[in-house]
Amino acid sequence: PALRCRVDKPLVDVRVVKGEPAELSCTVSSKDVQGTWFKDGLKIKNMEGVLFEKQGSVHKLVIDKVEDFHAGKYRFETADIKTEASIFVEDPPQVDKVLLKNLTNVPTVTKAGQKVKIKIPFEGQLPIRATWLKDGMELIDDTRIRVDKADTFTMLSISSSERKDCGDYKIRLKNDHGVLEINLKLVVIDKPEQPTGPIKVIESSSSDITIQWKPPKDDGGKPVQNYIIQMQQVGKEEWVTLGETPKTCTTFTTNKVEQDMGYYFRVRAVNVEGASVPLESDEVKAASKAIPGPPDPPEIVSTGKETITISWKAPHKTGSSRIVGYIVQKRKKGASTWVPVTNMPVADRKLKMTNLKMGLQYEFRVAAVNAAGVGEASAASQPAFARDSTEPPGQVRDLRVASRDSTSITLTWKAPETKDGIDVKGYEVEMRSYVNPNWTKCSVLPIKATTYTVKGLQAKELYFLRVRAVNDSGPGEAAELETFVEAPPPVVPPRFLINDRVKSFLVIKAGNTIRVPMRFEASPDPVVTWLKDGHPLSKRAKINTEHGTTQLLIEAAEFSDTGTYTVELQNGSGNKESFSFQVQVTDIPQSPGPVVLEENVPKTVTVTWEPSPSEKWESDLYYTVLKRESQKGSWHTVGDMIHTNKFTYTKLIPGRDYYFRVVAKNCLGTSGPSENVHPWRLKKQKADFQIRQREYRGVNQNQPPRFLVQLKPHTVTIGTECQMSCAVTGHPQPKITWYKDGRDLSKDPTYLCKNIFGVCSLMILGVIKNDEGEYMVEASNALGRAFSKASLTITGND
Repeated sequence: PALRCRVDKPLVDVRVVKGEPAELSCTVSSKDVQGTWFKDGLKIKNMEGVLFEKQGSVHKLVIDKVEDFHAGKYRFETADIKTEASIFVEDPPQVDKVLLKNLTNVPTVTKAGQKVKIKIPFEGQLPIRATWLKDGMELIDDTRIRVDKADTFTMLSISSSERKDCGDYKIRLKNDHGVLEINLKLVVIDKPEQPTGPIKVIESSSSDITIQWKPPKDDGGKPVQNYIIQMQQVGKEEWVTLGETPKTCTTFTTNKVEQDMGYYFRVRAVNVEGASVPLESDEVKAASKAIPGPPDPPEIVSTGKETITISWKAPHKTGSSRIVGYIVQKRKKGASTWVPVTNMPVADRKLKMTNLKMGLQYEFRVAAVNAAGVGEASAASQPAFARDSTEPPGQVRDLRVASRDSTSITLTWKAPETKDGIDVKGYEVEMRSYVNPNWTKCSVLPIKATTYTVKGLQAKELYFLRVRAVNDSGPGEAAELETFVEAPPPVVPPRFLINDRVKSFLVIKAGNTIRVPMRFEASPDPVVTWLKDGHPLSKRAKINTEHGTTQLLIEAAEFSDTGTYTVELQNGSGNKESFSFQVQVTDIPQSPGPVVLEENVPKTVTVTWEPSPSEKWESDLYYTVLKRESQKGSWHTVGDMIHTNKFTYTKLIPGRDYYFRVVAKNCLGTSGPSENVHPWRLKKQKADFQIRQREYRGVNQNQPPRFLVQLKPHTVTIGTECQMSCAVTGHPQPKITWYKDGRDLSKDPTYLCKNIFGVCSLMILGVIKNDEGEYMVEASNALGRAFSKASLTITGND
């Protein structure tokens, strides 16, 4: 007899992107065999884009460019053989390859102030969700920026571009078939920022001045080419351009100055787009002579019947040579004439003056002397009496800033160390700004407390503050500190910083730690509130909020921790922002209860069992039934995805021993088994009984479809797996068809339909919002039809 043809290499399923080529191929044992191709049960005679090829024993179905209608089940058939496979057409988002290459490889460049429009046409199965991100954060429409989304394109529009729009952008296109991410760079060109200040005077004389600055922090996207330096004489309006320096030089010397005159300087940075806003200097004087500057006013150290001792500090500006001494002058309070105390300069910075008239009040001033001459005199000291008295108080202790804001600074200190006979009548607080050398008293009279708030200050300014204790002998030695006034914080409405790592649904194993950090931004700091199912959290939940992050921590999760958690941010203006997420606490299921075997229907065994205790807290629990045919045989699954506590096995062979076991399952794992102890055996029956049984079955076997277990409503979170199942009986075996909102799902590759021993299931691997709706399963045979319906609800956001 002739050898039968066989399949050496069958057809295999193919998944192909729409527009790409596809090929189904099988190999048979004979080169002479001719076969026929079928699609969805119909013979293919002439299908657009489809070619048949035969190369010896290899038979091919070739599609040059796959379209939607090419999806389906294909069969190659000869007289002896048959092999089947499916083509699944996937239609993910796609962008023209030339456009895609240009967008990703060539930055989009524009000038500041110009409009920007970036339009990206795309193709793919609708709906396609388009998301624009900049530096990892999703773009949100505002007064300048708008993101348009349509069925065939998405477009970013910026009405007036700014330097801050520069950066890396990502466009994410997503549909049910896949995700396409496009990376592009936007460059906004502008003039440079002003050079970084302040302008420093590094050399000054009567004939020239040298200034210095730093490059701008932002060059505007184009290299700085040079700097333009201008000068204005104090009292005049005209700015004179002195010259330019190359980009590598940030100093400039001018000799166009006159002795004792004051000048302002300004510097601009220049690139191809133009010149920056100027950086301006404070007033600069062309020094006429290098004499010392004025010291601070001298301080009274002690007094006696005919003596007063003073001390002073060196001046801030020492001139062009070292200081060789000081001229000390005195005058009676109220007098206008200053009288020298010594004939020669004093080398020390402390002097005890004698031969004063007891009971009179004196003031003193000093001037530094160097090789160029006598410098400017200081301001007058505090007046002091030439008389015996207690010593002035000592220096106050622990002077510090207790608090500060944008307009004030609060100081605190401790009284000086106590000495016999020396008391403290009060305290003087003085201040001066960084640019003003003169000290100003903050109160008319000495204050009694050891704390004081200096008000009316300028934001972002540097100040010097000092405090002195005073008594009848005058002020004591000053304690001084340098501090600054904070800038007023900008008001930032509370906002959560959500990224891909923030999940809206968490599955936690019982006993594990629940740790959920949430980053946010807000100014001033908001009030942070955590809730569970709308109520305050339990005492086991710990909340820690600092540095723009608030974190929920539950060290050992319990089933009662399952629920919806909400974190709220609220500032003093009433602005509120909230974010909610779900937590499901679960565990590996506990074993089902005892297994019982019964023969409710002849030649079948019905396996029943007590529910697993885990059903109380696990909504997605199901059961699997396994069997083996001897004590040492292998276990085989005969029933899966069972949501009831009963299963009927029909394929029994009389005379064999059967063992059954049941396990509970969920997303975390499988429980221990429960199984029958004694084997189940179907007794062999006599021939006449078998004949009668067959006659009985012949009469009663045929029955219309009937659902033993109905479909149940499901609620799942976006991105998770969903499985809907039911149980049906009937003879002949019913044909099962699934529908969603009336649409037949048989040929939709997104849904996986199974029918195992009457247990019918529909699986959706990663649900999306469009999967929500009413699902129906139809069971039909020659005797009738039956239906079961249930709804699927989707929670969460895309």
